[in-house]
Amino acid sequence: MVRVPKLTRAEVAQAARNPLTFISERWTPSPRTLRRAALSAVVMSVVIIVTGGAVRLTGSGLGCDTWPKCTDDSLFATREQGIHGAIEFGNRMLTYVLSAAVGWAIIAARATKPLRRGLTRLAWSQFWIVMGNAVLGGITVWAGLNPWTVAGHFMLATGLLTVATITWQRTREGDSTPRPRVPRPVRKLSWAIVGVSVVLIALGTSVTGSGKHAGDSSDVPRMPWDWTDATHVHAIAAWVVCALAVAMWLVLRVVDAPDDIRARARDLLLVLLAQGAIGYVQYFTHVPEALVAAHMLGSALMWIAVLRLALSLRERPETNAEIPAQTDAALSTV
Repeated sequence: MVRVPKLTRAEVAQAARNPLTFISERWTPSPRTLRRAALSAVVMSVVIIVTGGAVRLTGSGLGCDTWPKCTDDSLFATREQGIHGAIEFGNRMLTYVLSAAVGWAIIAARATKPLRRGLTRLAWSQFWIVMGNAVLGGITVWAGLNPWTVAGHFMLATGLLTVATITWQRTREGDSTPRPRVPRPVRKLSWAIVGVSVVLIALGTSVTGSGKHAGDSSDVPRMPWDWTDATHVHAIAAWVVCALAVAMWLVLRVVDAPDDIRARARDLLLVLLAQGAIGYVQYFTHVPEALVAAHMLGSALMWIAVLRLALSLRERPETNAEIPAQTDAALSTV
């Protein structure tokens, strides 16, 4: 049986004043633990996106009448609110699970030795995004599921997924200056994929905001354009992303990029093919709820694949690495 040492009064006071410093002075996570902590935030970011979509698809967006309480008189869902109240309240409770995952990432990053300030800031930024999106979710309820605030709620959740994915990647790297692994034109192509993917995701919210899944009842306002037109524009952006992804896959073979980068490009292509197939099937089958939920999951996985590809094109070796960094000018001549 392990005996837990008693804390002195001074140690208790220190823990109360600055718990992160107190923990970091007494615990150092292994690299594996640090990566798992960061990955848990990524996983929960995806879960909260999908379950948030489930709230809308089941018509439970106003299952809780107000925010931060579920009703004016109760913090919890009541029996009178039925299944819709339970679904909406359940999604709110998942925010606490997400916060716990982000908190674990913050603690692990802060306790890493030597102190990695950049990684710690990334982890903390996830916390502030979670808090901001919780407030925006409350505003969305107060606004009666206004489609513009719903779209903002989803985009901010995607922003959280962005920072969580970058944090996860940074746990596998050092803190030195990043050095390129492929020529400059290839990196520019990757940023083009990132940019068009952002447009694609934003256009997806316009499809949602003008479509039939309003989140509650037919009385919920919709975005002021035709759903079919929004869907066609969204599909055009998707084809542009696909074309750029195919170009990236081919270019990486031409420049003989490292195998892991080519694997990232392959993964992106596979996700895009699956996502495109789901998108077209749901369009021609009148957007059934299950396929819409699958498409939202695909959106999150696609964005992770886009970010992982872009981040794999550079590396941050440990500061004591013996291999000298290759200059950008040298790579540009390839």
